[in-house]
Amino acid sequence: MSTPDTGRAAAPRATAGAPPPVRFADLVAAEWIKIRSLRSTPWLLGLVVLVAVGAAGLVSLADYDAIPRRGPESPWEPTFALHDAFPPEGYLMLMLAAASLGAIAVVSEYGSGLIRTTTVAVPARGSVLLAKAAVQLLLWTAVGAVAVAGSYLLSWSILDGRDAGIAVTAPGAPTALAASVLLGPVCALVGLGLGTLIRHAATTVLTGVLVLLILPTVILPANNRSTIGLNHTLVLSAWQRLTRTWGAPAAVDHYASYAGSWAVYALWPLVAVVLALVVVRRRDV
Repeated sequence: MSTPDTGRAAAPRATAGAPPPVRFADLVAAEWIKIRSLRSTPWLLGLVVLVAVGAAGLVSLADYDAIPRRGPESPWEPTFALHDAFPPEGYLMLMLAAASLGAIAVVSEYGSGLIRTTTVAVPARGSVLLAKAAVQLLLWTAVGAVAVAGSYLLSWSILDGRDAGIAVTAPGAPTALAASVLLGPVCALVGLGLGTLIRHAATTVLTGVLVLLILPTVILPANNRSTIGLNHTLVLSAWQRLTRTWGAPAAVDHYASYAGSWAVYALWPLVAVVLALVVVRRRDV
């Protein structure tokens, strides 16, 4: 006696004792364990915070000593004080470290062959990549918050001795603080995208340095509309614009807007992650 054809595919029977399906939270937890288990991670993050806060302290001390010597021809501009909390000397290292750690999260798995085990355990490569992105986003947001809080408080405590401390509620201050906190996550996701596209550690890090740190200095914001427009599309330039609270330099005609700089902040990591999602599903491991 044959089984009547109902037109429906037979549903697979549940196997007793079968493991539950992998959830996205499980992938995030697994990626967090990978990052946390590296001995270099806490040292790197601690060094990044130390350099950022230390640079803010040194720059603020220099201005603390310089303020009394300023005459009427070069008056002290109080709005510069907020910028002392976020000197490029400290935050360039944060950008480099974030981009490198984001790239290593992907490249190290391809280099060691662990990616094959990962894709066998979780065939959904896009979900694995998004989990890596989520961990990098959360990790570097936390590191950025600690670095920015330390930099701001140290700078404010030093410059307040000259009545030059800028309150956190002053115009432009919340924007500068938020932009500096988000600088690390932006660079980490760009590094993650580059690592997925290139898959070679040295080449990925060098490309990240070129795109994030060198190009903004090569493409100087000269008084040329095309050059300025290109410079404004870079992450470092956007961060510098968002942390400047004293307006446009007199020598520059075309100054980036706050909205345009926030758009740069959003588009770079978004494009990097979307390209990585497309590539990771099409290329072999």
